Amino acid sequence: MAGGSGGVAGLNPTLIRAMVVMLGLGLAGYIVGPPLYWHVVEALDGSSGCPPCTCDCSSQPLLSIPEDCAKRDSEVSEEMDKSFTDVLAEELKLREVEATTAQRKADVTLLEAKKLSSQYQKEADKCSSGMNTCEEAREKAEAALTQQKRLSALWESRARQQGWKPGNARSA
Repeated sequence: MAGGSGGVAGLNPTLIRAMVVMLGLGLAGYIVGPPLYWHVVEALDGSSGCPPCTCDCSSQPLLSIPEDCAKRDSEVSEEMDKSFTDVLAEELKLREVEATTAQRKADVTLLEAKKLSSQYQKEADKCSSGMNTCEEAREKAEAALTQQKRLSALWESRARQQGWKPGNARSA
């Protein structure tokens, strides 16, 4: 550094000190301000929602709540319980209605499925009956064909005995 005071790049040391002091005061105000504000508001208000707790915290575990600080107002408690009970009862009624609706829908769907199943069973029975009839007719036709082949073979053998030869047909 050539020549001069120990400042940073030409800044005034007094200005830097003032800025550091202002930054410190701002930080202190940021940390101390909110709790101080609430203490002042409580002191000016005079009537807080509940009486201050007189607790000897040194004799109790760190995370315990003293009994007198945890007491609830009985009127508020009863009203909250009634309100909570009413909300629960209403929720139960809504769920009961939803369950009843779902049950009806399931019953209707089941009834439709039973009807379709019955209809398909009737069609299957008709089909089976038709198949049995066709099978019986096929067996009869097969037996008749076998009988006809035997009869044709008999007539052909008689014709050969009489001197007939295949391709030797007479015209009438």
